[in-house]
Formats: sequence, C-alpha cells, structure tokens
Amino acid sequence: MARAGYARELADAYCNIRRDLLDEYLSVLGVERLSIDEVQRVEWKQLNDKMKKWVQGVKTVVRVLLAGERRLCDQVLAVSDELREECFVESTKGCIMQILNFGDAVAVCPRSPEKLSRILDMYEALAEVIPEMKDLCLGSSGDGVISDVQAILDRLGEAVRGTLFEFGKVLQQESSRRAMTAGEIHPMTRYVMNYLRLLVVYSETLDGLLDDDGDESNALERPEDKDQDTEHLEGMTPLGRRLLKLMCYLEANLEDKSKLYEDAALECIFSMNNLLYIVQKVKDSELGKILGDHWVRRRSGKIRQYSKSYLRISWMKTLSYLRDDVHGSGGGSGSGSGSGHSGSRMSIKEKFKNFNLSFEEIYRNQTLWKVPDPQLREELKISISENVIPAYRAFLGRYGSQVDGGRNSGKYIKYTPEDLEGQLSDLFEGSPGSANHSRRRT
Repeated sequence: MARAGYARELADAYCNIRRDLLDEYLSVLGVERLSIDEVQRVEWKQLNDKMKKWVQGVKTVVRVLLAGERRLCDQVLAVSDELREECFVESTKGCIMQILNFGDAVAVCPRSPEKLSRILDMYEALAEVIPEMKDLCLGSSGDGVISDVQAILDRLGEAVRGTLFEFGKVLQQESSRRAMTAGEIHPMTRYVMNYLRLLVVYSETLDGLLDDDGDESNALERPEDKDQDTEHLEGMTPLGRRLLKLMCYLEANLEDKSKLYEDAALECIFSMNNLLYIVQKVKDSELGKILGDHWVRRRSGKIRQYSKSYLRISWMKTLSYLRDDVHGSGGGSGSGSGSGHSGSRMSIKEKFKNFNLSFEEIYRNQTLWKVPDPQLREELKISISENVIPAYRAFLGRYGSQVDGGRNSGKYIKYTPEDLEGQLSDLFEGSPGSANHSRRRT
C-alpha cells in the first residue's frame, strides 16, 4: 500500500488504530485518564493506589507497549524513515501524555509528608525509563516527547524537595501541648524516625535532588549543638546534611515538650526514653552510617546525663534522711546509747518516718512512669538500688536498735533493705505497684 503511493493514508489509519489500542492497554494497566483537579480531589488512600499502579505502568508502557510499537511501526512503515518516526510519535503521543499528565498532577498537588515515598517512586521510575525512551523516540518529533518527559521528571523532583521542606516545617511547628503522662516515647518521635529511616532507602536519588545552596547554613538552630555537630558537616552527603537538620528539629521539639512536665524527674525520664529510641533507630539502620559515630556518641552521652539528673532530682531528698546530722556525733555503733543530737531517739524516728514517706511517694508516682526499653529500665533500677539500699542498710545498722523494740517501732522501721529492693523492681513499669514486697514490722 505504501509502495502504491498510499503511504500517508496507511500512516493515518495505522495511527488511529494503534492509538485506540494503546489507550485500552493503559486501562488494563490501571493507569486512568485524570485531570489535575480530579487527582487533587482524590483521597490519599485511593491516590496512593493510583500512584503505585502508575509506577508499574510507566515501566510496562515503555518496555512493552512502546518497544512493541516501535518494532511494529518499523515493519509497517519501512518505506519512509521520516513518516515512520512521525507515525510512531503520533500513535504513542496520547499514551505518553496520559502517563505524563498524571505525573504532572501529582507534582503540583499540595505537599504532604505521607506522599513523599510515592513521589520518589514515581521519580525513580520515570528517570529509569528515560534512556530507553530516547532510544525509541528518534528525530525532531521524538525530541519534543523527551523534552516533555524531562519536564515532568523535573517537576516531580521539585515536588520531592518541596515535600521535604514542608516536612521540616511541620516538625518545627508541631506544638501539641499534651504531655505523655508516663513519660513514654512520644508518637511524633516514632513517626519522624520511621520517616527518616524510609528516606535512607532513597539515598542515591535524594543525594542527586538535594542541592547544597538551600538553607543548610541554618541547619542547626540550637546554639549548644553548633560547635559539636557543624564541624562534621564537611564530607557529608546532601541527604546527610538534610537528615542532620531534621534530627535537630526533632530534638528541639522534644526539648520543648519535656518542659510540659511539672515534675523535673519525669522530664528526665521522658527525655531519656525519646532520645534512646532515636539513637536505637539510628544505630539499627543506614542512618547510623550517614550521621556517623560522633552523632551517636553525643546522644548516648546526653542519655547518661539525663540519668544522673534523674537520680539527683528524684532521690537526693529521700537519701538526705539517711545522713547523720552535721552537728551530731553520729553515735556510730548503733548501741542504743542515744548520745549526740543525731542519735537521739526522736530525731532518728523522724528520719525513718520522713524516709518512709518520701520513698512511698516516689513509689506511688514512679511505678506509673514507663521506661519501655528493658535495658535502660534495668540500668535505672540498679543505679537507684546502688544509691538507696546501702545507705538505708547502713542507717538501719547504726540506729535501728534505738527504735526497734520500742512502742510503735513498726511505724518507723517499716522496711528491710530487701523490702526496698523488691519495691524498686516495680518502678517504671507503667502500672500501679502492688507493694507486696514489704514484710512490714509490727
């Protein structure tokens, strides 16, 4: 037919038939024809499904449909190179534009953090097939198609950068005023760390998309972090610098939330829980390689500081009742002589009474507090025991005989050291303690 002089008619008929067939194939692949307005009105769950289908669809379209179309077009219109290229572009243009229109609609959608991984999937899928499309789309007509594809790829890349920026903004501005009653890990901490771990999966792509001329100079907003962290920026990848910034936002936000607690000891527990969770998530993923050992060591050091602060704030007053008065002779032997002010029976009774009240208040409160990590929970209990039990045992040994055996002695010497140790094991479990460990004296 082409050799008989009907090449143009053949090309037109071919384009019409093949264009309709390609549209049908797209429907089978689940790639719908949607306008920008329609895409923006779709709920996230549905849009998420459509984006997943698009990622698979774009690869199938290029590697199966367009590649097959290229071979068929070369056979049917072998008589004219120019007509063959024109016909290939014309028959596939609608199919390609349908793919690109959806990508464009997603790229201009409002930025929201949950979309980021899907947009990255779309970006990577389109970037992956561009070299193959260049091999398929030849000539000046093909150049126009490739230019359109590249433009959509650039817009998807801009959507990635914009979404990351919005995520940082949301993280900075998140200002919920509800304190976690038991000092446990804040939902924001879990969400952000899982989000950042997901970003690392796309590290190669993000390193290419995140240029160095953004607002990296303001990456670290807290003055105390500047000297220690910024010196390690050199040599970090663009993604590493962005992660460092986001991590700084998270830590600053958690620091603000810790101030919601009226109890300074619970503030320390909250800070320990959340910072330990962050460190564990970093160490257990590629985040550790990106942020580096220095970053991990600094946060581990902060956890130790919070632990020391907790012990001081929570137990200093309680332990003060187990010390000898500075003006007394101390008695020393526990012989019951009652010599000196600190050894007087009334003073000793008062010390035991105050210790009991203080310890019981801590027990009531801190059994309700929660330390989810078993190792940290056990380390805290051991530290408390090492401070409290020897001091109580020594005080009981020095002065217990001056109270024991007297009237209402069980009112003052209520616990053995073993009783206290048993009660300390109930701390940080997040539920009311049973206090059944006590063998109270009568």
